[in-house]
Amino acid sequence: MVIDVTQSAAVLAEERATHALLTLIKKRHSTRGPFNPDRAVTTQQVKLILEAARWAPTPDNMQNFAIVVVDDKERLEAIAKIPAEMSETYLRETYEHVSFSEAELSHKKTGTLANIYPRAWTDPEAWNPASDARSQLTQLGKAVLQPQVLLVVLYDSGLHAPDSKGDALGLMGLGCAMENMWLISESEGLGMHILTVFRNGAVERQVQQALQIPPPMKIAFACSLGYPASPEDPYLRVRRELEDFVHHNQFGHKDVLWSAGNPDCFPDQTS
Repeated sequence: MVIDVTQSAAVLAEERATHALLTLIKKRHSTRGPFNPDRAVTTQQVKLILEAARWAPTPDNMQNFAIVVVDDKERLEAIAKIPAEMSETYLRETYEHVSFSEAELSHKKTGTLANIYPRAWTDPEAWNPASDARSQLTQLGKAVLQPQVLLVVLYDSGLHAPDSKGDALGLMGLGCAMENMWLISESEGLGMHILTVFRNGAVERQVQQALQIPPPMKIAFACSLGYPASPEDPYLRVRRELEDFVHHNQFGHKDVLWSAGNPDCFPDQTS
């Protein structure tokens, strides 16, 4: 029996590449601390991130987005001064998903730890407008975290994916662009924080004015980008096990093909 060494090496290389990609996906996370003002994000790094967005899948290849790259210090400072108040609806619905201990989060396997958010976000007393603890009123600067680069992702509100109620398919395309950008940032050692507060009505209008964004362009989200100012403290991140959400051939039918206990499922490759 003759073994094709070249083919075997190619297969091994593909397996390692797949494992590296999955590892990168698992490492991707939000940078919630401040960025280093003295360490610049390079033009080449921004270009890589934009290339990743360019090749994101979109419905009918609509390419239903535009990106404003903001790296001018004065513009970043002006945006940081825009008032931004968290809505009570957002706070209450966020509260439903937080855990107040690692044991609770490990058990739930969904949501996040409360301590990664400002205290007012997870303190119902602070949601009362008459409370002394109320402190949601803030500035975008507290969310933007002094990035080297801010990427503001726009979409054309007059352009919709075919036969898509609420343009759900178009929004999926924006999500694909976000994930591509995030993975390239992670691979470059850059921190990224997705900012959905830019979609808030009052905030969006002021950012649109500051960046001269014309209608019908709307802000989908923004990405705060830079090198973390200090080593990030590890925090517990959880996901459901495969058997918690995978069904085989029919809903409710579970088997061991993709279970965590199956050694043939995504074997560990450490070589």
